[in-house]
Amino acid sequence: MNDNKNYIQDIILKLNKCKSKNDLNMIRSQYLGVNGIITQKFKKLKTLDVESKKKFSIKINKIKKKILKLLFLKKNTLKETMIKNLYKNNNIDISLSSKEVNLGSVHIITYSINRIINFFSKLGFEALYGPEIESDYYNFDALNIKKNHPSRDNHDTFWFNKNILLRTQTSSMQIRTMEKKTPPVRIIVPGKVYRNDSSLTHSPMFHQIEGFIIDKKINFSNLKWIMKNFLLFFFKKKCKIRFRNSYFPFTTPSAEIDIFNEISKKWLEVLGCGMIHPLVLKKVNINPEKYIGCAFGIGIERLIMLKYNILNIRSFFKNDLRLLKQFK
Repeated sequence: MNDNKNYIQDIILKLNKCKSKNDLNMIRSQYLGVNGIITQKFKKLKTLDVESKKKFSIKINKIKKKILKLLFLKKNTLKETMIKNLYKNNNIDISLSSKEVNLGSVHIITYSINRIINFFSKLGFEALYGPEIESDYYNFDALNIKKNHPSRDNHDTFWFNKNILLRTQTSSMQIRTMEKKTPPVRIIVPGKVYRNDSSLTHSPMFHQIEGFIIDKKINFSNLKWIMKNFLLFFFKKKCKIRFRNSYFPFTTPSAEIDIFNEISKKWLEVLGCGMIHPLVLKKVNINPEKYIGCAFGIGIERLIMLKYNILNIRSFFKNDLRLLKQFK
């Protein structure tokens, strides 16, 4: 190995002339490849005695390390040159700030549904999910909604045929659940519902949470306590609440709940509730003289619009980051 210095000097000369990544790879292969000069030198170790092998291996390893360092430095130099040429040819101003990255977050509807589920789960409610394509039996008949009820008309409901429709309410899961479960039960049913209506405050598709309890000792006072505490929880502040007599085919007595809007100075309806009609219980073979039920239906979008003063329900479906990023 008397010519050790010649290898380093030789590779330096070649690297000075190297102008591309391909040229660099060729030089690397010439010295460190399978049949490279340095690789062949290592193969000679097996022909030497122990003492000579030790001295020779030290020298050849030093040469290899120097070559690796020279190759590494040249690679970085070529990379820097390429980047400078790229910026120069494309007139890129590297002093400009980078493009803003808009990160996603949980949608306000999903966030609100999860909050509501969490509230009711602490009261012993189980969350269930049902089909969005429903039969008229579960959506209307079993809920004591008569054949001539206006909600069955085409201008209010999306029908596939005379018997199948897009559900107009999650109340249909009341019947499906009571058919399978034996009282007592406490259930909430979050999900999408569909009605043939579109305006600033109505959408053909919106979200609803149905809730109901069936037990032996349930009365309207229990229902009132649950609804009042839910609204105080959701709006995170004291708010004026009133219960107003109403009518629903599947509950009796029935009530609508209003809250007072401090901005508009008006009472606004937020949800409906009532005691489950005895005829509904009979449909699923539950004895109304032994068991009593109460139910409520919550329109998610309406509550969110009131809480955050959102005027147009379409805002929930536009994916406008100016609105959505407020709820990260």
